[in-house]
Amino acid sequence: MNYKETVEYLFHSTPVFEQVGASAYKSGLENSWALDDHFGHPHTHFLSIHVAGTNGKGSCSHTLAAILQADGYKVGLYTSPHLVDFRERIRVNGEMIPEQYVVDFVAQERHFFEPLHPSFFELTTAMAFKYFAEQHVDIAVIEVGLGGRLDCTNIITPILSVITNISMDHTQFLGHTLPEIAHEKAGIIKPGVPVVVGEALPLTRPVFEAKAQKEGATIVFAEDIPAVLSSHDTPDGREYRTRYLGTLRGELCGDYQTRNANTIVTAAMLLINRGIIRHPESVGEGLATVSRRTGLTGRWQSLPGHPHAVCDTGHNVAGWQYLSRQIEAQPARTRRIVFGMVDDKDLTHVMALLPQDATYYWTQPSTHRAFPVEKVAACGQNCGLHGSIFHTVPEAYQAALADADPDDFLFVGGSSYVVADLLASLQATK
Repeated sequence: MNYKETVEYLFHSTPVFEQVGASAYKSGLENSWALDDHFGHPHTHFLSIHVAGTNGKGSCSHTLAAILQADGYKVGLYTSPHLVDFRERIRVNGEMIPEQYVVDFVAQERHFFEPLHPSFFELTTAMAFKYFAEQHVDIAVIEVGLGGRLDCTNIITPILSVITNISMDHTQFLGHTLPEIAHEKAGIIKPGVPVVVGEALPLTRPVFEAKAQKEGATIVFAEDIPAVLSSHDTPDGREYRTRYLGTLRGELCGDYQTRNANTIVTAAMLLINRGIIRHPESVGEGLATVSRRTGLTGRWQSLPGHPHAVCDTGHNVAGWQYLSRQIEAQPARTRRIVFGMVDDKDLTHVMALLPQDATYYWTQPSTHRAFPVEKVAACGQNCGLHGSIFHTVPEAYQAALADADPDDFLFVGGSSYVVADLLASLQATK
């Protein structure tokens, strides 16, 4: 099989959460331990940082990786989902895993894993750990796929755990209350391993404290003594005034990045104090160059051309509480929004947060999990939002561009998969 055929094989022969949802989710670590044993426990050959949370874990993972790269380490980075190319999930110093490695891994190992019937994510995680060990990375930043306690990445014993925040998402797997979800996220806290919690709530803080106490783990709540004191927009990102490191420039845009930055700088200070980050200036260098160093996309990402257009992967109520305010703050004659969601998200409550004065281009991403565009449009109408129906994201985007004047603002989002379809279409037309 060539690379394209191999990726198709992975997507069609293993259960893929991004495609089929709940049926792909496997609770328990039995397969992960079996794969780990088969490959000789590769995760023990490098240091790791484990990142969980409802929102912001992708931005935090990529930025921590960029900081460590700036400090001179060879850094593995494992994240999900990918937007355009499967290989985005597995990177070393920002470079994606080679196509040939993916091909050879499947060809050489399928005799073992096929009888095991792992999920797509279980198999991908094993591939990542094996690749990082073979590449002799110094440290790997590992993003949790879903939850924490039973996530297949949770076989690692990291040097630092990070939990960004907790909100209502994936409730069918993680629980229907914030303390239940916090319990699942807190499952990444390991004996004696310090943990940074970016944002806590009165209902979730005791859960984290109890788990940390049980494991003898030092716990730091980033909000208690904020490392980031203030921030503001700049033409090319955000500027942060910090408690310990002076003024830092962050490359990533979006109001929500201030909270992410507070979590990141707090984690970085802990790593500085432990001697892991050897040069404090690496923190600023990583924040300022995260996209270039790690290939991160889809976070308040500006799109080429005119009018001013942005895409963002925010996909739940917590994310849209920030996104709506930021969209409404954009100077524009007309705000035009290309919007779709997938079926495990709270469509009604997200809709209630969308700007009332925008023109909408309702759509659906290409995943089987997408809400039908007709359902999205009907929900929008119930919320007093008005727009037109388009059955693909590129169709909707091109219609919005055609309607737009130069002084309009255009936003594309509602789901990672909406952004993925958009970026794939833009890449195909280059």
